[in-house]
Amino acid sequence: MSSLPVATDQFPVRVLGGPTALFEYGGLRFLTDPTFDGPGDYPPVLTKTAPPAATPADLGPIDVVLLSHDEHPDNLDGSGRALLAGVPLTLTTPGGGQRLGERAKGLADWESIELNRPDGGSVTVTAVPAIHGPGPRDVVEPVLGQVVGFVLTGEGLPSVYVSGDNASLDAVKEIASRFAPLDTALLFAGAPRFAVLFDGQCIVLDSAQAAEATRLLDARRVVPVHYDSWAHFTEGRDELEAAFTAAGLADRLDWGQRT
Repeated sequence: MSSLPVATDQFPVRVLGGPTALFEYGGLRFLTDPTFDGPGDYPPVLTKTAPPAATPADLGPIDVVLLSHDEHPDNLDGSGRALLAGVPLTLTTPGGGQRLGERAKGLADWESIELNRPDGGSVTVTAVPAIHGPGPRDVVEPVLGQVVGFVLTGEGLPSVYVSGDNASLDAVKEIASRFAPLDTALLFAGAPRFAVLFDGQCIVLDSAQAAEATRLLDARRVVPVHYDSWAHFTEGRDELEAAFTAAGLADRLDWGQRT
């Protein structure tokens, strides 16, 4: 694989902590997995360790929320749920689409929706597979529920992958077979794990897997999210940098904007 430099003229991604990021694409403003509550314990087992980098009021209008799943507070918390009420469209899992009301639409794997761009034309959002733990979907989903990722495409626009809480490199291979090379990948990482789940195995990509996903996707730029602000994330920025360096992919990393 040839080395592709990070394009400095690409659309910026504002990383807000945990799985939450904001970016404008095709004239539309997208927000991933909204989590804006403060630090503290979130029963039964989650602890948030740092505040978000912004509040919903700081963000301005959001056109679309890309919600990997609605069932865990480290991906959708109380403040995030309140935010959804003011967003015209939330794209999420089929089950989440039923739970979240009329402004939410659930998408099955490989199902697409066309969104009108303000300047004409459209953005295509395609739902792609994600598995929230090690092993096959029929083993993982009864424990941790459905998760979905997204690929965004549009005429004259870079391709974008938002992984959601995915732990499966096989799912990444499927996505790569249809969409690689990808321009930008927002990869959820952090190697979250719990001793009581799947013998302590990761339920989202660890750092080495995130680097391998980058290779499989031939992603020009990777913006890591979902690696800080929660106690169950066991690998952070240092581990990601080390893994991408070891894989010869450090030049693909973009840590996003924090202000």
